[in-house]
Amino acid sequence: MRKVWRILIALGIIVIIVVSMYVTRRNDMVTQHEAVRAAWAQVDVVIERRADLIPNLVNTVEGYAAHEQTVFDSVTRAREALIGARTPAGRVAANSQLDGALGRLLMVAEAYPNLKANENFLELQDQLEGTENRIAVERRRYDEAVRSYNTYIGLFPNNLVAAMAGFQRENNYFAAVGAARAVPQVEFPAAKP
Repeated sequence: MRKVWRILIALGIIVIIVVSMYVTRRNDMVTQHEAVRAAWAQVDVVIERRADLIPNLVNTVEGYAAHEQTVFDSVTRAREALIGARTPAGRVAANSQLDGALGRLLMVAEAYPNLKANENFLELQDQLEGTENRIAVERRRYDEAVRSYNTYIGLFPNNLVAAMAGFQRENNYFAAVGAARAVPQVEFPAAKP
Protein backbone atom coordinates (compact mmCIF):
# COMPACT_ATOMS: atom_id res chain seq x y z
CA MET A 1 0.00 0.00 0.00
CA ARG A 2 2.84 2.39 0.82
CA LYS A 3 4.41 1.67 -2.54
CA VAL A 4 1.19 2.73 -4.31
CA TRP A 5 1.09 5.98 -2.35
CA ARG A 6 4.70 6.73 -3.15
CA ILE A 7 4.05 6.17 -6.84
CA LEU A 8 0.95 8.39 -6.74
CA ILE A 9 2.83 11.14 -4.90
CA ALA A 10 5.73 10.92 -7.38
CA LEU A 11 3.29 11.09 -10.32
CA GLY A 12 1.51 14.02 -8.69
CA ILE A 13 4.78 15.89 -8.29
CA ILE A 14 5.70 15.20 -11.93
CA VAL A 15 2.29 16.41 -13.11
CA ILE A 16 2.62 19.58 -11.01
CA ILE A 17 6.10 20.25 -12.44
CA VAL A 18 4.95 19.67 -16.05
CA VAL A 19 1.83 21.82 -15.63
CA SER A 20 3.87 24.54 -13.94
CA MET A 21 6.42 24.52 -16.79
CA TYR A 22 3.60 24.65 -19.36
CA VAL A 23 1.87 27.58 -17.63
CA THR A 24 5.13 29.50 -17.20
CA ARG A 25 6.17 29.07 -20.83
CA ARG A 26 2.69 29.86 -22.12
CA ASN A 27 2.60 33.05 -20.04
CA ASP A 28 6.03 34.02 -21.42
CA MET A 29 4.70 33.49 -24.95
CA VAL A 30 1.66 35.66 -24.25
CA THR A 31 3.96 38.37 -22.90
CA GLN A 32 6.22 38.25 -25.95
CA HIS A 33 3.29 38.14 -28.36
CA GLU A 34 1.86 41.24 -26.69
CA ALA A 35 5.27 42.92 -27.03
CA VAL A 36 5.06 42.25 -30.78
CA ARG A 37 1.58 43.77 -30.90
CA ALA A 38 2.68 46.79 -28.88
CA ALA A 39 5.69 47.32 -31.15
CA TRP A 40 3.40 47.09 -34.17
CA ALA A 41 1.07 49.67 -32.61
CA GLN A 42 4.02 52.07 -32.33
CA VAL A 43 4.91 51.49 -35.99
CA ASP A 44 1.27 52.14 -36.85
CA VAL A 45 1.25 55.42 -34.93
CA VAL A 46 4.25 56.88 -36.73
CA ILE A 47 3.04 55.62 -40.11
CA GLU A 48 -0.30 57.36 -39.48
CA ARG A 49 1.58 60.54 -38.56
CA ARG A 50 3.41 60.40 -41.87
CA ALA A 51 0.14 59.75 -43.71
CA ASP A 52 -1.33 62.85 -42.06
CA LEU A 53 1.62 65.01 -43.17
CA ILE A 54 1.46 63.91 -46.79
CA PRO A 55 -1.60 65.91 -47.97
CA ASN A 56 0.01 69.15 -46.77
CA LEU A 57 3.29 68.30 -48.47
CA VAL A 58 1.52 67.34 -51.70
CA ASN A 59 -0.54 70.55 -51.70
CA THR A 60 2.57 72.67 -51.19
CA VAL A 61 4.50 70.96 -53.98
CA GLU A 62 1.43 70.86 -56.23
CA GLY A 63 1.22 74.65 -56.17
CA TYR A 64 4.69 74.84 -57.73
CA ALA A 65 4.59 71.85 -60.04
CA ALA A 66 1.04 71.42 -61.29
CA HIS A 67 2.14 69.48 -64.38
CA GLU A 68 3.56 66.62 -62.25
CA GLN A 69 0.10 65.11 -61.75
CA THR A 70 1.20 61.46 -62.06
CA VAL A 71 3.51 61.88 -59.07
CA PHE A 72 0.73 63.43 -56.98
CA ASP A 73 -1.68 60.68 -58.01
CA SER A 74 0.79 57.94 -57.04
CA VAL A 75 1.39 59.55 -53.63
CA THR A 76 -2.36 59.86 -53.05
CA ARG A 77 -3.00 56.23 -54.08
CA ALA A 78 -0.14 54.99 -51.89
CA ARG A 79 -1.44 56.97 -48.91
CA GLU A 80 -4.96 55.60 -49.41
CA ALA A 81 -3.56 52.06 -49.60
CA LEU A 82 -1.68 52.66 -46.35
CA ILE A 83 -4.74 54.00 -44.56
CA GLY A 84 -6.92 51.18 -45.94
CA ALA A 85 -4.53 48.36 -45.00
CA ARG A 86 -5.83 46.43 -42.00
CA THR A 87 -3.18 43.77 -41.40
CA PRO A 88 0.51 44.16 -40.57
CA ALA A 89 1.42 42.49 -43.88
CA GLY A 90 -0.84 44.91 -45.78
CA ARG A 91 0.62 47.87 -43.90
CA VAL A 92 4.18 46.74 -44.64
CA ALA A 93 3.39 46.44 -48.37
CA ALA A 94 1.52 49.77 -48.49
CA ASN A 95 4.31 51.46 -46.56
CA SER A 96 6.86 50.29 -49.15
CA GLN A 97 4.65 51.66 -51.92
CA LEU A 98 4.40 54.98 -50.09
CA ASP A 99 8.18 55.13 -49.61
CA GLY A 100 8.66 55.00 -53.38
CA ALA A 101 5.95 57.56 -54.08
CA LEU A 102 7.37 60.00 -51.53
CA GLY A 103 10.82 59.60 -53.04
CA ARG A 104 9.42 60.62 -56.44
CA LEU A 105 7.59 63.58 -54.85
CA LEU A 106 10.76 64.84 -53.21
CA MET A 107 12.63 64.47 -56.51
CA VAL A 108 10.00 66.71 -58.14
CA ALA A 109 10.52 69.22 -55.34
CA GLU A 110 14.26 69.28 -56.03
CA ALA A 111 13.53 70.57 -59.53
CA TYR A 112 11.90 73.75 -58.20
CA PRO A 113 14.34 76.10 -56.42
CA ASN A 114 11.56 78.45 -55.26
CA LEU A 115 9.78 75.55 -53.64
CA LYS A 116 12.93 74.42 -51.86
CA ALA A 117 13.14 77.89 -50.31
CA ASN A 118 9.44 77.98 -49.33
CA GLU A 119 9.10 78.09 -45.54
CA ASN A 120 6.01 75.84 -45.44
CA PHE A 121 7.70 73.27 -47.63
CA LEU A 122 10.86 73.32 -45.53
CA GLU A 123 8.88 72.85 -42.33
CA LEU A 124 6.84 70.01 -43.81
CA GLN A 125 9.96 68.39 -45.20
CA ASP A 126 11.59 68.68 -41.77
CA GLN A 127 8.57 67.10 -40.08
CA LEU A 128 8.50 64.33 -42.66
CA GLU A 129 12.21 63.65 -42.14
CA GLY A 130 11.70 63.44 -38.37
CA THR A 131 8.76 61.11 -38.89
CA GLU A 132 10.81 58.92 -41.23
CA ASN A 133 13.45 58.63 -38.49
CA ARG A 134 10.77 57.64 -35.98
CA ILE A 135 9.42 55.07 -38.42
CA ALA A 136 12.90 53.58 -38.83
CA VAL A 137 13.33 53.32 -35.05
CA GLU A 138 9.90 51.75 -34.54
CA ARG A 139 10.41 49.33 -37.45
CA ARG A 140 13.65 48.19 -35.85
CA ARG A 141 11.96 47.73 -32.48
CA TYR A 142 9.11 45.83 -34.10
CA ASP A 143 11.47 43.55 -36.01
CA GLU A 144 13.41 42.89 -32.78
CA ALA A 145 10.20 42.00 -30.93
CA VAL A 146 9.15 39.66 -33.75
CA ARG A 147 12.60 38.04 -33.83
CA SER A 148 12.59 37.53 -30.05
CA TYR A 149 9.08 36.06 -30.10
CA ASN A 150 9.80 33.77 -33.05
CA THR A 151 13.03 32.57 -31.44
CA TYR A 152 11.32 31.91 -28.12
CA ILE A 153 8.48 29.86 -29.59
CA GLY A 154 10.90 27.97 -31.82
CA LEU A 155 13.14 26.72 -29.01
CA PHE A 156 12.61 23.31 -27.46
CA PRO A 157 10.47 22.65 -25.37
CA ASN A 158 8.78 26.00 -26.03
CA ASN A 159 7.85 24.80 -29.51
CA LEU A 160 5.77 22.00 -27.96
CA VAL A 161 3.97 24.45 -25.69
CA ALA A 162 3.47 26.86 -28.62
CA ALA A 163 1.94 24.12 -30.74
CA MET A 164 -0.40 23.05 -27.93
CA ALA A 165 -1.40 26.63 -27.10
CA GLY A 166 -1.83 27.74 -30.72
CA PHE A 167 1.05 30.24 -30.95
CA GLN A 168 2.38 30.73 -34.47
CA ARG A 169 5.34 32.54 -36.00
CA GLU A 170 5.01 36.18 -36.95
CA ASN A 171 6.38 36.66 -40.45
CA ASN A 172 5.69 40.35 -41.00
CA TYR A 173 9.21 41.67 -40.87
CA PHE A 174 10.07 44.98 -42.48
CA ALA A 175 12.56 44.48 -45.27
CA ALA A 176 14.11 46.74 -47.85
CA VAL A 177 12.23 46.72 -51.13
CA GLY A 178 14.11 45.70 -54.26
CA ALA A 179 14.66 49.27 -55.46
CA ALA A 180 16.17 50.27 -52.11
CA ARG A 181 18.83 47.57 -52.47
CA ALA A 182 20.04 48.83 -55.83
CA VAL A 183 23.26 50.80 -55.85
CA PRO A 184 22.53 54.35 -57.02
CA GLN A 185 24.29 55.49 -60.15
CA VAL A 186 26.04 58.80 -59.72
CA GLU A 187 27.20 60.60 -62.83
CA PHE A 188 29.14 63.82 -62.74
CA PRO A 189 29.02 66.09 -65.77
CA ALA A 190 32.27 66.24 -67.68
CA ALA A 191 34.47 69.13 -66.62
CA LYS A 192 34.50 71.98 -69.10
CA PRO A 193 37.94 73.17 -70.16
